[in-house]
Amino acid sequence: MIRRVGPSPDPNIRYRLRPGVYAILPMRGGLLVTLQTDPGPELQLPGGGIDPGESPLRALHREVFEETGWHISAPRRLGAFRRFIYMPEYDMWAEKICTIYRARPVRQIGPPSEPDHTPMVISAAHAATELGNSGDRLFVTKHCL
Repeated sequence: MIRRVGPSPDPNIRYRLRPGVYAILPMRGGLLVTLQTDPGPELQLPGGGIDPGESPLRALHREVFEETGWHISAPRRLGAFRRFIYMPEYDMWAEKICTIYRARPVRQIGPPSEPDHTPMVISAAHAATELGNSGDRLFVTKHCL
């Protein structure tokens, strides 16, 4: 059973299943995160949806690169949570299954290719209180503090 975080699902809404992968990325005594400004602003663990036919690890590498410009190595699965949300960028209600990994940023290739994302390094303590969703905050608290 995957732990639910955030509000309970509304029985009057049809949710679309949206699996995704996200990374805790320790760097320079803090964590590499992304600030998404549209919609937002919101601090987030880098990551996102798994495309049809894509493996979770391939999606993790792609999403982290798109949102931060960094290549990563040694991803290790920490766990997962689910949340029920409205995704305005897709105009849909989603049941997000969020799998969290810990990985090592190894090289920045360039700026993010995904619009409205800015990579930044913040302290784990700051991430544990300021990341935009309670599931991300839970994993940072459990694995980084």
